[in-house]
Amino acid sequence: MRNSLGLVLAVVVALAAIVLFSALFSVYQTQQALVLRFGEPIRVIETPGLNAKIPLVDSVILIDKRILDLENPSQEVIAADQKRLVVDAFARYRITNPLRFYQAVGTVEGANSRLATILNSSLRRVLGESTFIQVVRDEREMLMTRIRDQVNREAANFGINVIDVRIRRADLPEANSQAVFQRMQTERQREASEIRAQGAEQAQTIRARADRDSTIIVAEANATGDKLRGEGEAERNSIFANAYQQDRSFFDFYRSMQAYEASMKNTDTRMVVSPTSDFFRFFNAPNPAAVAPAPGAAAAPAQPAN
Repeated sequence: MRNSLGLVLAVVVALAAIVLFSALFSVYQTQQALVLRFGEPIRVIETPGLNAKIPLVDSVILIDKRILDLENPSQEVIAADQKRLVVDAFARYRITNPLRFYQAVGTVEGANSRLATILNSSLRRVLGESTFIQVVRDEREMLMTRIRDQVNREAANFGINVIDVRIRRADLPEANSQAVFQRMQTERQREASEIRAQGAEQAQTIRARADRDSTIIVAEANATGDKLRGEGEAERNSIFANAYQQDRSFFDFYRSMQAYEASMKNTDTRMVVSPTSDFFRFFNAPNPAAVAPAPGAAAAPAQPAN
């Protein structure tokens, strides 16, 4: 009898422990809780700590309090200038009203599905009113702010606050990118050809100017040289004439010596001339005064080679 009473007491204690354990639950700092009674929400717990519920009657749904991510797949958007863009965006949001969140979407997966639809619609609406340059460079920050505000207004119905929306990538489609690249390459090649043609034209102009200046300089130098040579020849002839007038016999002798030197300078010189010719008269009679020109010979001796 005593053993049966002890067994019953142990069972009662065990049941009491189970009931007490199932009546208590903890809410952590990163969570918020929604208490349901037969499926109907009766209480929202947003502060962390130990809480109680009615066992087997109440149930608890824990909802994340942290910032959650929404990754949106890439999609094509037509900008205001009719250019197609491949846009890759993402959003950050937080659940601010657990009761409304549970009633509207139920779970985080359901919220992501609904928010993705809203985000895609807002992206198409805002980017469709902007040009390619505005999206890619000029007004990207402002456009992301507009998209976030639009998504946040609709997400408030789900108990969600959208913190940020970012466009990770906004590019032309691959086919368009190749066409743009080829067009840019063609444009650069055209500019390079034009620059090379201009350089060749300038080089030709410079060469022509240099050739013209060179021709003018050479012609002027030749003219100056001819003039100086002519003046020198005139001066030389004048000196020879004066010398001839002062002492004709000595002048004849001196000029003949110059002629001998010029004609016999090379070692292989061969001359077929009569020894008694007027050319060798100074060899036969060294005294210039005693030498008389041959009959019919000119008064002045032969001119030496220049």
